[in-house]
Amino acid sequence: MGCQAPKDLSVGMIGPGDCEELVRLLGQPHLADYLDLVATKVPGGEAISPRDLADEWRRANDHYHELELSEAGIADHPDCLDPPRAMRPLIDALRRNPYFAKTFDTLPTEVRMVELARLIASQAGITCDFADDLQTRLGTSPDPESLFHFCLPVERPSAPVQVRKLAAGRYMFISDSTDFRFHNPEIIDAAAIAGLTTFGPVSQVLALPVGYGSNYISVIESEGRLLLQNGYHRCYSLLKAGITHAPAIVQRVTRLDELSIAADEKVCDNPSFYFRAARPPLLKDFLDPRLSKRLSVRKMQTTVEIEFKVRTSSSSIL
Repeated sequence: MGCQAPKDLSVGMIGPGDCEELVRLLGQPHLADYLDLVATKVPGGEAISPRDLADEWRRANDHYHELELSEAGIADHPDCLDPPRAMRPLIDALRRNPYFAKTFDTLPTEVRMVELARLIASQAGITCDFADDLQTRLGTSPDPESLFHFCLPVERPSAPVQVRKLAAGRYMFISDSTDFRFHNPEIIDAAAIAGLTTFGPVSQVLALPVGYGSNYISVIESEGRLLLQNGYHRCYSLLKAGITHAPAIVQRVTRLDELSIAADEKVCDNPSFYFRAARPPLLKDFLDPRLSKRLSVRKMQTTVEIEFKVRTSSSSIL
């Protein structure tokens, strides 16, 4: 869908390629976030009445209140099933993968077939074009192996990255992917780096790596509920295609300190809302027009900026 301005509003010189369609949950925390999204990300959004936006958000919030009565406890004990026999060799291979071992090295984990519709959603927005492209590539009737690799890929193509030198010792890395991030710095022996060109012998290299996460569908299990932590676009595309269960890495959390390792800041700041509310937001709500809205928003990029300083000094040995 092209970047279209709201009716009767001018959006300036923004072209169709500068925007993307977003499906956004309404009616759940926080109203201020929704108002800010429209004002800053929707072309022409600053001219839309905040009162009108608050009214539509409030209608969704009222519907959530109705669901608290009619669907109380719906998030409790969703299906979390054994994977089919055909996936077992794939699971063994996944556990041997270094990305898996590094990402899930602290809490108990299992690969389970989770019920998509009743996964708790802490993320409020999904990019429609990306999700639709994923759905097209997978199809509506994938075999177990194709479904497994879609949800828990060992290898995947990475989005291109732009690199800009901003100043001496200061660089910016830019990607269209929201999964783009800074990794942990590491000291590497110079002999392990092929093609390193220097003006003299090198002993060690300080690596400041940027790249992507392991990108597995992952779920947090706590108090009989399942919260979707990573893989929103794939889960949304599966549910939209009519697929009800999918393989996911399930991390079991039994106390608050463990939650801080597995979950993002939003969940850790208000765990009771997600794990104890009568009717928290669920993945299926993205498909309900009473609880969600499609918006044309400016495309987003993720930037990682790295700045370093070098100081060399000499002193007497004591």
